[in-house]
Amino acid sequence: MMDLFEAPDDNAHDFTVSELSGAVKRVIEGEFGQVRVRGEIGRVSRPASGHLYYDLKDDRSVIAAITWKGQAARLAVRPEEGMEVIATGRMTTFPGQSKYQLIVDDIRPAGAGALMAMLEKRRKALAAEGLFDAARKRPLPALPGVIGVVTSPSGAVIRDILHRLRDRFPRHVLIWPVAVQGERCAAEVAAAIRGFNALPAGGPIPRPDLLIVARGGGSLEDLWGFNEEIVVRAAAESVIPLISAVGHETDTTLIDHAADHRAPTPTAAAERAVPVRVELLAAVDARAASLSRCVAAGFVNRAQRLRDLARALPRPETLTQTAAQRHDLWAGRLDGALGVGVSARRARLTELSVHLRPRLLADLAARGRERLDGRLRALETCTRRGQERARERLAAQRLTLRGTEREIARGRQALSALEARLNAAPALRLRALSERLEGVDRLRQTLGYHETLARGYAVIRGDGEVVTSRAAAEQAQVLEAQFHDGRVVLGGKPKRPRRPPPQQGLLDL
Repeated sequence: MMDLFEAPDDNAHDFTVSELSGAVKRVIEGEFGQVRVRGEIGRVSRPASGHLYYDLKDDRSVIAAITWKGQAARLAVRPEEGMEVIATGRMTTFPGQSKYQLIVDDIRPAGAGALMAMLEKRRKALAAEGLFDAARKRPLPALPGVIGVVTSPSGAVIRDILHRLRDRFPRHVLIWPVAVQGERCAAEVAAAIRGFNALPAGGPIPRPDLLIVARGGGSLEDLWGFNEEIVVRAAAESVIPLISAVGHETDTTLIDHAADHRAPTPTAAAERAVPVRVELLAAVDARAASLSRCVAAGFVNRAQRLRDLARALPRPETLTQTAAQRHDLWAGRLDGALGVGVSARRARLTELSVHLRPRLLADLAARGRERLDGRLRALETCTRRGQERARERLAAQRLTLRGTEREIARGRQALSALEARLNAAPALRLRALSERLEGVDRLRQTLGYHETLARGYAVIRGDGEVVTSRAAAEQAQVLEAQFHDGRVVLGGKPKRPRRPPPQQGLLDL
């Protein structure tokens, strides 16, 4: 039975794991250096490093795919889960996980159907965020002073726009050159829209009142840059009103839904941006003529109304006739009335003069003189009383002045006493501090170790340091004792002789 099995080859080479992984890597990269793979994208991962990790799959198999950061920025189509694409790249292996993977350099949608499906999916997602709502769209200015145009500077589109603006109503135009197709299209268009919005009002570069994003017609792939999410969001965030004029009338991109107004062609965008100057002037002239006619008709109507009201008013002479007649009547009666008044007053004076006699006048004068004398006496009494009260107040003030002088004298005495105390205070303070210092010095001498030495004690020093234990005394080479009347050296320890080193061949006893 053993003959049915092959015997193991003991001479086979033993590979290391790295050698085997490297050999597999060389085989796969050599056989599949450049491949195109059609499949559906699944499990897209975008880490902070900027690389793209995703899967390419069909109904039976899955291949891991990677697009490095530098190449991911240049992809014409961003991979999204569910897209059917054709990926171009090279096969390689990842020895760290024992798997093979596709390094993708380019991604293309697998047909127009896939592009339309992806476009519809993106449109629904952006519409759900409210970017296409009609409520957020702004009205276009009637006559913008500055128009910003985002387009290619070398195409026929910009010439058509400038020519149409020149024919209708010349305006100041700012052109932001961008790529209108290819991998750089979306980023440049979005940057241009945001750049125009970032211009400050009143700065050296005038801020546009209206923006036009324009491009000529083309295929769905050519217009794909205007379907990118970054462009749609920039158009929706634009504070400046924006007209989208991408492609021909039948072409529709996502920027058309986010813009404030969609024009079927770039030329139509220019026509929508400004009115026809001649027609505007004609309309202004017509309205000026209509205004003149209205003003003239108003004057005529008001003049007729004034005449109608004037006929209802009475004549001026009619208003003054009654007053003139009344004036004439009173003027005729005035002379007679004055004569009668003078005669009546003269008769009254004659009647009253009969009762006026000299004795009555003398009595009247005497009574007036008595009243005057009484008032003079009352005045003298009041004056005298006022003088007495003033003298009393003056005497009180003099008493108050003498009291103030006494207070000043007492204050001077107190000030002199304080000055004497102030002059004596430093000497007293210095004497007290001197006595305190002498007391402290006596206490220092009493508590000092010299006084202790005088009572029979001694200070032992070893090698210059104070010895406080037996062990320290045994280790010291020189001992010194200090008494209250001097120091005594007690002597040093004898040095131990060194042992000679043992000689070879002899036993060290």
